Amino acid sequence: MALAPSFSATLPNKLRPGKHSLASHPAPVIFHEKSPLSFPIPNTASTHVTVSPSKLLDTADSGIWRTRVSFFPGFLTKGRDAKSLKEELYATIGPLGRGAEATPEDQQRVEQIARKLEDVNEIKEPLKSNLLNGKWELIYTTSQSVLQTQRPKFLRPNGKIYQAINVDTLRAQNMETWPFFNQVTANLVPLNSRRVAVKFDFFRIAGLIPIKSPGSGRGQLEITYLDEELRISRGDKGNLFILKMVDASYRVPV
Repeated sequence: MALAPSFSATLPNKLRPGKHSLASHPAPVIFHEKSPLSFPIPNTASTHVTVSPSKLLDTADSGIWRTRVSFFPGFLTKGRDAKSLKEELYATIGPLGRGAEATPEDQQRVEQIARKLEDVNEIKEPLKSNLLNGKWELIYTTSQSVLQTQRPKFLRPNGKIYQAINVDTLRAQNMETWPFFNQVTANLVPLNSRRVAVKFDFFRIAGLIPIKSPGSGRGQLEITYLDEELRISRGDKGNLFILKMVDASYRVPV
């Protein structure tokens, strides 16, 4: 299932630095607070007036015409609001380094825009939508387990972070790029049409070394906004994840 991002987590204790032979590889980033890897307006519908043909003829004779007639005011307003809000969102988060450089004021601004987008969300059952399928890039989060801002910059995930979801197989995959190239896969269990339980099963350190999950990698994720290019998700710890579609054809390997 396509979840926004996402999950976030940290490696199990037995795999943390100093406690395992793989300690030289920092933990990957996965968008869920409880997972074992560490790897955003009110509508004002246009006033509309119903005008019958007879009334039109009557007013035509007198030179008076009804104005502000709109046949689909709600639909047009929602689409217009979503587009302008997404533009504002991209401009706001662009300089924030995926959230690592965000001040509390920045975080508040992103949260406000995200909530406005959630208010105009047209996909009411995202877990039933094919728009979830594909590879998404994490472009903003408030999750410290993903951002790792307590570490020196060279020990943080500095490359792009992706999440892929298959709605048909209920599988998800999170992928770090530079410098660690860690991956994790998970099964998704729908709890309702917007929320899933996430159960991680395999990790791949440095893209090479497979490790079976000890069973503690679990969490929940709710998709609060979805369209063909943007997904907003919220974790069960309250963290915000914003992702942008990069490859709709990508599928999670079985």
